[in-house]
Amino acid sequence: MTTNDWAKHIQKFLFLLKDDFFELPYLSNSPHVMLDSLIKIPIIKHNALKQVIFSDNAFWKGKMRYRKIEEGFWILETNINLKENVLAKATYTKDHLKEYYILSFSVFEYKFPFKDSDPITLLSTCWTFYKPETEVATYFYKGTEGKFFNIAMNKKWVDQNIKSGKFCGKGVLESFFNNQKGFYTWLDIAPNAHILSKKISKILDDENKIHLNTPELRKSCTKLIAEFFKNSLDSRIADNISLSNLDYYNVAKAEKMILHNLQSSFLGIDQIAYEVNTSPTKLKANFKIVFGFSMLQYHKEKNMLLAKQLLENSEVEIQIIAIITGYESASKFAAAFKKRFGTSPSVFREN
Repeated sequence: MTTNDWAKHIQKFLFLLKDDFFELPYLSNSPHVMLDSLIKIPIIKHNALKQVIFSDNAFWKGKMRYRKIEEGFWILETNINLKENVLAKATYTKDHLKEYYILSFSVFEYKFPFKDSDPITLLSTCWTFYKPETEVATYFYKGTEGKFFNIAMNKKWVDQNIKSGKFCGKGVLESFFNNQKGFYTWLDIAPNAHILSKKISKILDDENKIHLNTPELRKSCTKLIAEFFKNSLDSRIADNISLSNLDYYNVAKAEKMILHNLQSSFLGIDQIAYEVNTSPTKLKANFKIVFGFSMLQYHKEKNMLLAKQLLENSEVEIQIIAIITGYESASKFAAAFKKRFGTSPSVFREN
């Protein structure tokens, strides 16, 4: 596909309903191409002076602020409220360079339904990193509201800044930044990122100083990058395995199934692979490459994080939380919780 084909592509695929999700395609060659592709969508409005795009339509309400900090280095902040299930789908054109790496930090609120009471608002926080030419599929669920920051860095900027050893030991990231595709996700690994992201939001909100606060914005964004690499250096970065775009898409679909059935027993690898239409062995290996967890471990980790937030933000009894998160008894849940967080659920709640 070329840029000239984009209008026809949008007409054909914009909000196509598939597997209960409405598709939102966008181009991801570079921040400039991405913004241009979004601006061409009929329901999107653009204020070039304030460097913001926004929309309030039947599917979502949202606003994206963007800044080109320097050549090859951008920040894009998106606030979004989902009115329907939406699948955001990154794709690429042949007539533009594909040379940008994207580091994304997201914080989403979602309503956890609870029997005989109002829903409880919980948070889902994660990091994603993807390399050029990786066609990323991201599922956003109806009723969720949140914010994500995309830091875009081209290969030249990476060579001059990250590979230099500024963010971690020189040579550690040499093989990671190459022409291979790649998409990786980490759950909430860097507590300081929340503070840094709030500072970035505050800078972007000041529309009267767009061209004056660039040094401060650069400093905060590079700190966010450093915070990520300080906490993310695991075997996935060292092994640097590249999958096909179809494999990444299948992993995204598998994650969607796990999250949709989080409060039930684990579906099982065979059933998930059957629904995704791939082999269990292949899906199992690919899921671990992307998320750093097996599918079962990911299911358990998400349930542990759910339990942690229910203890923090609600008065739901521990015995009920155990049932919600799939444990046969409160004692088994307490043992698993203590193993994960180093303290019992009751002591955690008291503190």
